[in-house]
Amino acid sequence: MKTISLESVVALVPDGATLMIGGFMGVGSPERLIDELLRQGRRDLTVIANDTATPGRGIAKLVAARALRKAVVSHIGLNPETQRQMIAGELEVELVPQGTLIERIRAGGYGLGGILTSTGVGTMVEDGKRKIEVDGVEYLLETPLRADFALIEAFLSDYLGNLVYALTARNFNPVIAMAAETVMADVAHIVPVGTISPDHVVTPAVLVDYVVAHE
Repeated sequence: MKTISLESVVALVPDGATLMIGGFMGVGSPERLIDELLRQGRRDLTVIANDTATPGRGIAKLVAARALRKAVVSHIGLNPETQRQMIAGELEVELVPQGTLIERIRAGGYGLGGILTSTGVGTMVEDGKRKIEVDGVEYLLETPLRADFALIEAFLSDYLGNLVYALTARNFNPVIAMAAETVMADVAHIVPVGTISPDHVVTPAVLVDYVVAHE
């Protein structure tokens, strides 16, 4: 793990990258990383996340700036701009049932070939997907999701990069940290090694490439 400046870590993200971003309606989203993406003018991004938040918060800021080419989400959040761009054909939105979405990400992190789920069988969700029957029950084969970068938010990090999350701000963050080539953590507080009990570590340092501390 390296501690790095906000400007330098975001400079590693090219236009057209695929990003997983933590947060649930903006709670637990790495706001400083998102703001720096906007400041540096990134474009044509694909975002995989739970939702697109609310206007002026989290991923919604990327939507408003037209920085996204595609969003893979379980719902668009309370974000009328996402809806407008989606209907106008200006933003590709792939809607995935929430449980299926997080399990596809988990499969990507664990190196699995996919998951089997009955969610969506008999609906438009099954279009173009392989069906597998197990003990007389039909399942959809849902393929893994991975990303170039995971942008996560954490409450605590020690000097090695072991992370702890605050309450519900944990949400998707620990799982997406396992499913990306490069993991960037926006951390509120950095503390000495040994301050965090090993039992309290949620995301181990081995998964974290860069930590950006609040100034």
